Amino acid sequence: MSTTLDPSTTTTLTYSPQSEENMRNLRRAKKVRRIFNMFLLYCIAIPGAILFLLPFLWMFSASLKASNEIFLFPPRWIPSPLHWENYTNALALAPFGLYLRNTLFVTLGNMLGNLVSCTLAAYGFARLRGRGKNFLFLLMLGTIMLPNWVTLIPQYVLFSSIGWSNSFAPLMVPAWFGWPFFIFLLRQFFMTIPRELEEAARLDGASTFGIFWRIILPLSKPAIATVAVLAFIGNWNNFLTPLIYLRDTNLHTLAIAINRFRGQYAIYYNYMMAVSVLVVIPVIIIFFIFQRYLIQGIVTTGSKG
Repeated sequence: MSTTLDPSTTTTLTYSPQSEENMRNLRRAKKVRRIFNMFLLYCIAIPGAILFLLPFLWMFSASLKASNEIFLFPPRWIPSPLHWENYTNALALAPFGLYLRNTLFVTLGNMLGNLVSCTLAAYGFARLRGRGKNFLFLLMLGTIMLPNWVTLIPQYVLFSSIGWSNSFAPLMVPAWFGWPFFIFLLRQFFMTIPRELEEAARLDGASTFGIFWRIILPLSKPAIATVAVLAFIGNWNNFLTPLIYLRDTNLHTLAIAINRFRGQYAIYYNYMMAVSVLVVIPVIIIFFIFQRYLIQGIVTTGSKG
């Protein structure tokens, strides 16, 4: 069976210089619009970045000044001469090696506790079935609205009554019972993982914990890295809780050690700023190493409710 084309129904493509010119103008307009948007973005981002960097730049500048040069007006951002000995003198005034070990012990213990407890709780809220699960999840979220100052005194009374005062236990044990914000973040991420993977694993005979360990956790590296980074920063910079519970100077952390430069009659700002620079450096390094996972974990968290 043969077919013939009707000349009346065929269309012919003709080259039009005007249409080609319109396409060039459209591409040029898109390029100009993209350049303008990038220019506008940088005009907002660069002043914002400088504004956020100013405290750190002032801290670093003050760490290299003599004590009487810190509060000069107008401020001198580049010290002359540079007092690098402030770092060695500050570190020689206290056993900062001991304080560093204490800080690492508390920080890593809390990170491990948060990762274990929060991932298990988030997996239960995201994947397991149970009566009243949603109500319990909302109740858990409601605890985020409680300020820390409300529970501070009851916790101190509780830990003191069981003999945990002046020890690391009040700083580390609560992390093993979950943190509401981390549970919420992980639960939202777990819900974005397709259930078909879980169903296929169950057909292969995988247990509930096997699915959690072999499927959910490997696919949740961005969210887990986000929780780890936030837990590290929060515990590394924690000042109030160690100040309340730790009376023995051998148990002090770096945050408390920095505060010891505030004397009764004088404050050694140059030494305080020198140690503060050294304490901030690990946080900056950790943030830049895991920045990609941190942003991906937070962005993906809100993709499914």
